[in-house]
This record gives sequence, C-alpha cells and structure tokens, in this order.
Amino acid sequence: MKEITQIRSLSLWIFFVPLITVNTCLFISTNFHLLENTFLSVDQIGRSYGFPFPYFDGNLSISRASRTFPQFLVFKPGIVITSILLCFYWYKNNLLINKFKKTEGKKNLFMIFGILSAIFLIIHALLLGVETEIKLFKFLRRVVLVSFIIFEVVAQTMLVINFYKLKVQLNNLFNHLALKLKITLVSILIFVSIVSIPLLIKSGNIHFKHGLEWNYFIGVILFYLLTNFFWKKNLIN
Repeated sequence: MKEITQIRSLSLWIFFVPLITVNTCLFISTNFHLLENTFLSVDQIGRSYGFPFPYFDGNLSISRASRTFPQFLVFKPGIVITSILLCFYWYKNNLLINKFKKTEGKKNLFMIFGILSAIFLIIHALLLGVETEIKLFKFLRRVVLVSFIIFEVVAQTMLVINFYKLKVQLNNLFNHLALKLKITLVSILIFVSIVSIPLLIKSGNIHFKHGLEWNYFIGVILFYLLTNFFWKKNLIN
C-alpha cells in the first residue's frame, strides 16, 4: 500500500527534523563563542556557559536554548516543518486505518487529536520568543504548549489502540515487537505525565523540570522512529 510507504518516510522526517533542530539550538547555546563578532552573535539570554547536557543535568531549558537570536532562525522553521509533516502523518494513518476497517471517509479521533496537536505546535513555535509583560499572554502560551503535549500523547495512544485491535487482521504486515515497544512508550509517557504534575505545578525543581522537558521531547518523537520499524519492509510493495 502506498500509504505505508508514505507513512514510513514521514515518520523518519518527523523524528530527525525536530531532533536536529532542537539539538542544533543547544549546540549554538553552548558554543556561542563560535559566532562571536559575527552578524549571528548569540543573544546573552540564549548563551549557556560551560558545557551542560540538559538531558541529564537539566541546566538549560529548550525554550531558553531556542527562543533568542540566532537560534530561533533554526527552531521556528524546523518546528513549523515538523508540524506540517505531522498533519500529513495523521491524515495518511487515518486513510490506512479506514482501508483496513473498510470505513472509507471516516475521520478517526486520533487524526483529529493529531492534527490539533500539530496546530498547537505551530502556534507555540510562532509565539516562542515574543516578549511581553501581559500575564494572560504568558498563561496562554503555557496552555498552548500543554495542549500540544496532551493532544499529541492522546493521538499516539489512540493510534496504537487501533493497531492493537487490528493485530490479528494485520498479523503478517507489521513487526509485533515494534507494536509492543509503541505500547510501552505511550504507557511511559502517560505515566510520567501523571506522576510529574505535582512537581510541575510547584515552584522550584527547575533542573528536574528542564531535564524532564528534554527527555519527554525524545520520548514523543521516538514514537515516530518506531513507526519506521513497525511495517515489514518486504511487504510494503
């Protein structure tokens, strides 16, 4: 099926584009001296001294690494491109599920949640770095980011449930280990979200929050890398 080929290709782009985008911003933040005395000189806020590795030490947030000049020149286009790819990904999966279920034309909930999550991600990228003292605007910016995370995880969970229900019908088409890994991954994302809420709503715990942010980001995009291994290559054509 052509949808399977397209979905596997999209999944790789969705994994690597944001991975490279965010870590490029991190590299610029920690190696700002390389751009010193050039027109790409890094804003003071976006500089990180020493060599922090936020996945472990939580010394730097994704927002701080990405929202100032010149990092936002990388971050905003990369995230917008990722969001567009996400819309195609969820749409193609909707077509595929409908083919297997023989329900052509149906708009499954996972597609709706997935596309909405992509829209929230675009809004978040566009608003990141906009400085204002208006508290309502800052609150809405947080709501947009949280909405992206919630809608994204819900969409991933619903899609996995759909494939699990079809596992007998699709027995020879997909990699059973990849399905189990996807189930495990979304379960971990949901569990981490729930247990982290009490710590996230309290002040302090800055390093924990930053570390969680970086690792949760990896967890979310890892779902798409697993998609590439989900379908058996010798059956795609």
